[in-house]
Amino acid sequence: MVAKFLLKPYHRLSFPLSPSTFRLTPHSKPSSVLFTITSRAAATDITQLHAAAAPLPYGPSLQKGTIPSQSFKDSDQEEACEDSLDEASFARVFRISALRVPAKDCFALESRLRGHLLNWPRVCNVARVPGDEVEDDVAELIGSRNESRESGEGEECEKLGRRIYGRAEGDGERLSGVLYRERLAETEGEDLRGLLGDEFKGRRWRGSTRLLLLDDRYAEKCLEDLPEAVKAVFKEGERDGNSSIELVSCILTLFYDYWSMNEILEALLPKGMIVPSSFETVGHIAHLNLREEHLPYKKLIAKVVLDKNKPKIQTVVNKIDMIHNDYRTMQLEVLAGNHSLVTTVVENGLRFSVDLATVYWNSRLATERQRLLSGFTRNDVICDVFCGVGPIAISAAKIVKRVYANDLNPQAVEYLEKNIVLNKLDRKIQVFNMDGRRFIKSLFASEKALSITQVVMNLPNGAAEYLDAFRGIYGDKPKGMMHALPVIHVYGFSKAGDPEFDFHERIRIALSEVAVQVEMRRVRLVAPGKWMLCAMFTLPRIVAFARTTTFKDQI
Repeated sequence: MVAKFLLKPYHRLSFPLSPSTFRLTPHSKPSSVLFTITSRAAATDITQLHAAAAPLPYGPSLQKGTIPSQSFKDSDQEEACEDSLDEASFARVFRISALRVPAKDCFALESRLRGHLLNWPRVCNVARVPGDEVEDDVAELIGSRNESRESGEGEECEKLGRRIYGRAEGDGERLSGVLYRERLAETEGEDLRGLLGDEFKGRRWRGSTRLLLLDDRYAEKCLEDLPEAVKAVFKEGERDGNSSIELVSCILTLFYDYWSMNEILEALLPKGMIVPSSFETVGHIAHLNLREEHLPYKKLIAKVVLDKNKPKIQTVVNKIDMIHNDYRTMQLEVLAGNHSLVTTVVENGLRFSVDLATVYWNSRLATERQRLLSGFTRNDVICDVFCGVGPIAISAAKIVKRVYANDLNPQAVEYLEKNIVLNKLDRKIQVFNMDGRRFIKSLFASEKALSITQVVMNLPNGAAEYLDAFRGIYGDKPKGMMHALPVIHVYGFSKAGDPEFDFHERIRIALSEVAVQVEMRRVRLVAPGKWMLCAMFTLPRIVAFARTTTFKDQI
């Protein structure tokens, strides 16, 4: 449940309110807000507690309103344990005023009073009132319909009921869409005469009405204190001496489901603690990277992330250690949801099967991968030295002539082959499973060497160290041969004050060549003071044709 709604006449008459339901048409989701008429519960006012500390934000907030009694808590809710989340504690009650108007005038009045209405996120300004959908005389016919059903009499009333509820053809056209209220009639009895109860002695409404919810600044105010635009609406309705508009006081209760993830976490965590508001999404998995201060609350944080991102997110994990192994796999702890770490990721219109327990995937690099792919042409031949499950290699295969993809991790190669078949690109990709340095030397020692135009080395932790493998790759070929040398894209991390200079120096050292013209760009800031960079350069001819020991001699 997202919200509950209590309505009463503005002139403070005491009367019982029987439980009933009506729906506000939401701005986004079809059932984002559900209101229930209920008697006022004991509540704790928290607005004053926060008002003195700092100005309260406009609109709904967990720092405003009152905390309702535990009567709103689900009766079947289990006892709270150490890591459980008390959803009932996030309910907040707000007092607002509303204009009860004829449904036929609702649209025009809503547009006219737009600046004076509630205008809260995910809460529509218009509420439906149950019972006022049907005229009194029709309501009596509906009541006699059930009585005649039991006695077997009243065929004409039965036909009328069938027209109202659309039970069968041949009984005439359905009377009206707003009369289709069988569910309400069966669950709430046949008392559809109004919202205010039998003891209310005020005006009886005939026909369909709506509630226009006013800005919360006008709560508990009399008509004389409302803006002139609202007063003008009343004056126009009183020209004939019988106003069709009424000012009523309402109580709106917003529940746990209404509040956003950030609002819940901000209220849940200690004051001053940074709210973990972002996470990486890998298929159905939310990948958190919690700080040490968040660890005591990790289960609660995961529960909120899961609740607020369903059904897209079904599993929440946290990285518990840095990547230290050669296979680039992460140690993950499942905090909430199902324990399956096998998922499917869609990127660039392609599907990739991934197991986060055994392979590496980073969704945050999707933009960088797209930028890299945009520089490839159909005449290119790509060498992907550290391909993983194939986000670059497979995407490039849709563009270029040929791709040679390699990874050291046998699990990654297994998923790479699955993804190649999944995307029907097995004719354009050749797969290798070996060390990156050995792969470079063996590939460029083969007849494929002269066809390679682009080399991708996306291993930021140490890709620059593998550049020495390019020294002398054409050493056994004539220096005078005219052949385009491959363009190399190498990624790396740097914590230096001048990260570009630091990464450039490491490239020069690896190639044993000072005169290397490099185009450098920053990809993203992965941690405070730590940049991920991409260096692009054409392999220097002096490096490619350097005389070194041949690959055959080394093996």
